[in-house]
Amino acid sequence: MKRIVLLPMVALWGGHALAGDFTTTVRGTDGKPVPDAVVMVYPNGQPTKGPIKFPWAYRVAQQNIQFSPFVLVVPVGADVSFPNLDKVRHHVYSFSAGNKFEIKLYGREENRTAKMNAAGVAAIGCNIHDQMVGFIRVVDTAYAGKTDANGVVTIQDVPAGAVVAKVWHPYLRGMKNEKTLTTTSLPAGAAREAVSIELRAPAPH
Repeated sequence: MKRIVLLPMVALWGGHALAGDFTTTVRGTDGKPVPDAVVMVYPNGQPTKGPIKFPWAYRVAQQNIQFSPFVLVVPVGADVSFPNLDKVRHHVYSFSAGNKFEIKLYGREENRTAKMNAAGVAAIGCNIHDQMVGFIRVVDTAYAGKTDANGVVTIQDVPAGAVVAKVWHPYLRGMKNEKTLTTTSLPAGAAREAVSIELRAPAPH
């Protein structure tokens, strides 16, 4: 009887030991922390099979004539809400391939939604206020997150083993605004990487 009870406990402990937290610190070439950089980890270099769910809201508000948050991370197929918290009307759109949408004029305290259909980026703007710019990074991995004000993000419970990890930022100078991290495998337990990225100036509006 003791062996029968012990085996599931060992299996559970072993399963837990095969995952860990991956912390990435992102800085610019000037050494300053870069917020709103999205880190994506692909175990064995493969997208996640099955539905992906993140704990944060899939929401981009219009407030003070700007999009909040500036960068939002959502999984493929997510419905993103766009509540208008301003006193003026907005006309939200994206021309990005795979994630094109248009939400025509709507007013204060109204809400609209748009579906993100493809992995990649939805660059969003307002047809009334050219200074409004935001980005939705649509991902096909469950292991993704964005850096905070200190340029740090921790992605939890990443399976140990071979990985492909990338960092993306809307102003990162590079193909697809991405850079591949040097980490190619993760141990069971905590792992860290610091990366420096070159940023270009935002386009004038």
